[in-house]
Amino acid sequence: MLGRGELERAVAEVLWDSPEPMSARAVADSLPGRELAVTTVLTVLARLESKGIVTRTRDGRAHAYQATASREQHTADLMRQVLDGVGDRDAVLSRFVGTASEDEIAALRRAIDGR
Repeated sequence: MLGRGELERAVAEVLWDSPEPMSARAVADSLPGRELAVTTVLTVLARLESKGIVTRTRDGRAHAYQATASREQHTADLMRQVLDGVGDRDAVLSRFVGTASEDEIAALRRAIDGR
């Protein structure tokens, strides 16, 4: 059985990969290799909605769900939350860069230069 965080991540991944809003049934059917009840997926979607990761709109008798931001924006927001919660940002960033691959460092340089 998947942990709550893993299942939330899997559901969010399905929504990030979808160009259009999806029903809970469609989300459940799109979860690779998982046989989940729609009620379980609805519970996960409600949690993601309460965290501001997902929105829902009425679609006939059901609801349609979609991510509130792209995968990249969500990840950047998480990184910002982590940095906002530490005392010594310089130390954290230095340690992060110290563990980054050459490709990641190159990507960071491109991002900084493009700023």
